[in-house]
Amino acid sequence: MALSSKLDRLAAGLLILLTCVFGLGEWGARIPAFLIEGLAFLIIVLLSTRVRATRKAFVLVGLALSVSLGIVGDDWLRLSLDGLDKAAFIAAFFTALSTLRNAAETSPSLRKTGKFLATQPPGRRYAALTVGGHLFALLINYGSISLLGGLATQSTRSEADPLIRRLRTRRMLLAIQRGFIASLPWSPLAFAMAITTALIPGATWASSVLPGFGSAAIILLSGWAMDSIFKPRLANAPQRTPVDGSWGLLAPLFVLLAVLGVLVLSLHFALEIRVVGVVMLVVPAISIVWAIMQHRGIGSDASFILRTQRYLSEELPAYRGEIVLLMMAGYIGTVGAPLLQPLVLSLGFEADTLPAWVVLTLLVWVIPLLGQVGMNPILAVTLIAPLIPNPDALNVTPSALVVAIASGWALSGATSPFTATTLLIGSFGGVSALHVGLKWNGGYFIFTAFLLTVWVLLYGLLL
Repeated sequence: MALSSKLDRLAAGLLILLTCVFGLGEWGARIPAFLIEGLAFLIIVLLSTRVRATRKAFVLVGLALSVSLGIVGDDWLRLSLDGLDKAAFIAAFFTALSTLRNAAETSPSLRKTGKFLATQPPGRRYAALTVGGHLFALLINYGSISLLGGLATQSTRSEADPLIRRLRTRRMLLAIQRGFIASLPWSPLAFAMAITTALIPGATWASSVLPGFGSAAIILLSGWAMDSIFKPRLANAPQRTPVDGSWGLLAPLFVLLAVLGVLVLSLHFALEIRVVGVVMLVVPAISIVWAIMQHRGIGSDASFILRTQRYLSEELPAYRGEIVLLMMAGYIGTVGAPLLQPLVLSLGFEADTLPAWVVLTLLVWVIPLLGQVGMNPILAVTLIAPLIPNPDALNVTPSALVVAIASGWALSGATSPFTATTLLIGSFGGVSALHVGLKWNGGYFIFTAFLLTVWVLLYGLLL
């Protein structure tokens, strides 16, 4: 076996171990902090040897920041260990979610559902894909864009008119993308909620989910409204394709989401375990059961043993670049925040003196704007969170800050040319991620950001 394959298997094994250890710690087991931090360090070292230069740059920046902390006299070791703990949490959460993606992407019923949504007639295609993209995102995260995006572009290939084909592809892809980002302000499986609730004092998913639903509704409905109002008027009627299936195909998806939701919520409230802690162990357990059911239903084409081998040797290692980026974003944000605070104060900016409405408004707009200069939402949020005044000082609830941050995070997913959502949509649409963010979503961003700002202020200051 080649050395690279051995390193991939070792890194995958360490990721699985980290997920189990971190999850057990969330469930009350006594796990030494040095074990979690040591595993995170080893994973970063192993994976960074097999990623491209842009990802290695994040590792070097993190190292430089730790050295800078030592030079200025801060407790660099404690802060670096805090950064490794944040990186460990992100890696464990990502790994847990990847198990569900692995099981979902081989599900015949989900693929049939995706094909049914992608072949809807023009009158309801956008609504079907944006709601479907939202539901799929709850299960397979970015995999929802890959699955539905592939089916959408496949369904447009039969269209002979290149103009109609291009317009239809764009509208379908935007419906999928906006359905995905609408899951970020409320889903317990979204990094936006997992990380934001961990950074804001007193915040919980349970207290933030209802206003998060409000943000999700705005993101979905504003996209649908703009698509309906500005849809192109064509002289030649587009070719209609027959719809294969019925709405009953969505039943398995709803059943799976119901099982997942009931288990996560019941364990969260009954045992008083953080939602992210429940997710880390419950989601892999559901994935294993689902994979075994597929093995029994499909046979050798979904062999559980072969699936496990591929997951450890191919699929999980294939995420190495994304894992390094996400882990280092959490690390850099944690160790960089103490260096950023005195710099911000030296510029005369004191967040404590700002009224609550200004802070909430800035959170909605700043995160997507930072995304335009290459700042990952995880990095942006972990950097600016320590600068945000305490909710009590602002006289707002922690959930008000969570909904503002998560709303801005969602908008960054629609506009930043450096996020996976715009990169994937651009690849399917044959355009650059910058084109997707600014040209395709520029007007949508302005309109939706304004509505989200109104909603965040209404909730934070009045409700």
